[in-house]
Amino acid sequence: MIDLRSDTVTRPTEGMRRAMYAAEVGDDVLGDDPTVLRLQEEVATLLGKEAALFVPSGTMGNQLALKCLTEPGDEVILDRSSHIFNYETAAAGLLSGVQLLPVDARDVLRPDEIRAAVRPRDYWMPRTRLVCLENTLNQRSGLVYPLAILDDVCAAAREFDLSLHLDGARLWNATAASGIAEHRYAAPFDTVNVGLSKGLGAPVGSVLAGSRDLIERARRFRKIFGGGMRQAGILAAAGLYALAHHRSRLAEDHEKARLLASALADLPGFYLIPDQVQTNIVFFSVRPGKAETILSTLKQDGILMSRFGADILRATTHLDVSSRQIKQVIHVLRKHFSQDRDMS
Repeated sequence: MIDLRSDTVTRPTEGMRRAMYAAEVGDDVLGDDPTVLRLQEEVATLLGKEAALFVPSGTMGNQLALKCLTEPGDEVILDRSSHIFNYETAAAGLLSGVQLLPVDARDVLRPDEIRAAVRPRDYWMPRTRLVCLENTLNQRSGLVYPLAILDDVCAAAREFDLSLHLDGARLWNATAASGIAEHRYAAPFDTVNVGLSKGLGAPVGSVLAGSRDLIERARRFRKIFGGGMRQAGILAAAGLYALAHHRSRLAEDHEKARLLASALADLPGFYLIPDQVQTNIVFFSVRPGKAETILSTLKQDGILMSRFGADILRATTHLDVSSRQIKQVIHVLRKHFSQDRDMS
């Protein structure tokens, strides 16, 4: 099976499994798991932050940031397409008592859109407290947030004394595509959440980074949210291995995604702009009513993709899918869909 549903479907490599087996462990809730401490220190250094906290998932990392940077009744500005708004089961309202204000960004959020979304300082209005950005942008084919615009957006938020959080689940991909270091992307933000279980291929986990005070606050909330783990060094070892061995190969996934995007764009009834595919995610539209037929046809040939919306599909490349397999996917697509009558 060639599984392009997500880069979360990767399985630990043999080297990663050996690192997990050999991991030195302690009790992370008590703060003495040496492998977790090493992972936290390394990620904090990579992101240019004082401290970091290993958490079970990206959703928990994002929600801890919201909890630490807001108070109940506050409002959070974000992109309508963002993961926090769409795919975290309304956790912000449940866990932090905050209201999310989604903005329909043109492509990425811009300074003028932030300024327009900030509430007046009237007591009957919700208090704008936080801006959340995402890099890369999942629902925009893994678009890398342009650094100059990101800096301008953050500066606009600071004009109103707002806090800033970056959902960097695929920040490693942004760096691989742009050559801009992770710490530079992270610099304007109070907190940054980075994933280990997507493109890096670890089985579990994300890391939230920020100031020492914020991370100590997050540690308490992690316990409250049920995210305290004991001998978590076994999992942290996978993250350390991924940082050491898998960051440098992310550009290969981007090349595979561009190859697939170019082939899809040549098929009748498949709609995308290949040049907009910058990293490892390929979103494309199909003719109305054809999405399920396409997914079913591909599945019969051992290929899995994801559906996003009525007529939008997604393919995500990762370390468990080779260039040869991507060429096989292209062959199958052409076999079934190269003739316009197949999609009419």
